[in-house]
Amino acid sequence: MVSENINHMDKISAQGKLFICATPIGNLEDVSIRLLKTLNYVDLIACEDTRHTIKLLNHYEIKKPLVSYHEHSSSNREAYLIDKLLAGENIALVSDAGMPTISDPGENLIKSAILHDIGLEVIPGPSALTAALAISGLDTSSFTFLGFLPSKSKRRRELLRDLAQENRTIVIYESPYRLLDTLNEMSIIMGKDRPVAIARELTKIYEEVKRGSLEEVLAHYEENPVKGEICILIGVSDRPQEVDFAQVIEEVRQLIDSGVSKKEAFKMKAREYSIKKSSIYNYFVKNDD
Repeated sequence: MVSENINHMDKISAQGKLFICATPIGNLEDVSIRLLKTLNYVDLIACEDTRHTIKLLNHYEIKKPLVSYHEHSSSNREAYLIDKLLAGENIALVSDAGMPTISDPGENLIKSAILHDIGLEVIPGPSALTAALAISGLDTSSFTFLGFLPSKSKRRRELLRDLAQENRTIVIYESPYRLLDTLNEMSIIMGKDRPVAIARELTKIYEEVKRGSLEEVLAHYEENPVKGEICILIGVSDRPQEVDFAQVIEEVRQLIDSGVSKKEAFKMKAREYSIKKSSIYNYFVKNDD
């Protein structure tokens, strides 16, 4: 017995439908009845890694043909799936974990399906993004999601500088191998006291959430190396009204050392501390040795 939505599909249509399916981000019990019915219903499952998806299917005794579809798939693979849909087959699109297209493959296939007037249906479910926000303890009324930061250090630092004045919670995915470097750059560019939460291995056995300032969290992970999938959530700065100009100038020098021009460094810190740029400049000149 399939779900009500699937039952009402126009099955006499010559075209199939593409189902965009969210799958567990760790715990295999985080599935919906609708997801299981959909996976049992479709003719084919397009997945990021067949070796990963088969574990979910085996756990729930679902036997369906699998075809790999990931960010490095050729246009021929996409065309193959579109042809299957146009021929009347129903396909489930899944990523290794969470919702396809959210820092996962699938966007191009969905765009192509829309261009061919192929029906789409989303099966909502687990997401590392929303799970991390919910458990972070930071403001969730408004946020910005960036996925993974650029791998090139220059582009990454430029982006972090742009985000320094962001007044919404920032959510970033990160590799454990780059965690310390990223936290260190954030501490220099955004300020050591910026509130942050690190959500790691959500829904899995070693789930962990570390909260504190960037300085505190960086110190913790310097002493405690980690593995697994990581979300970095950066809150809005809650600096006190009284400004320590010596600290401001130290942060200005750190920005300059990281490649920011003096003018831009003064501007960034003036905005961050809500003080005049000229005040920072004057203090900098007096104490520039």
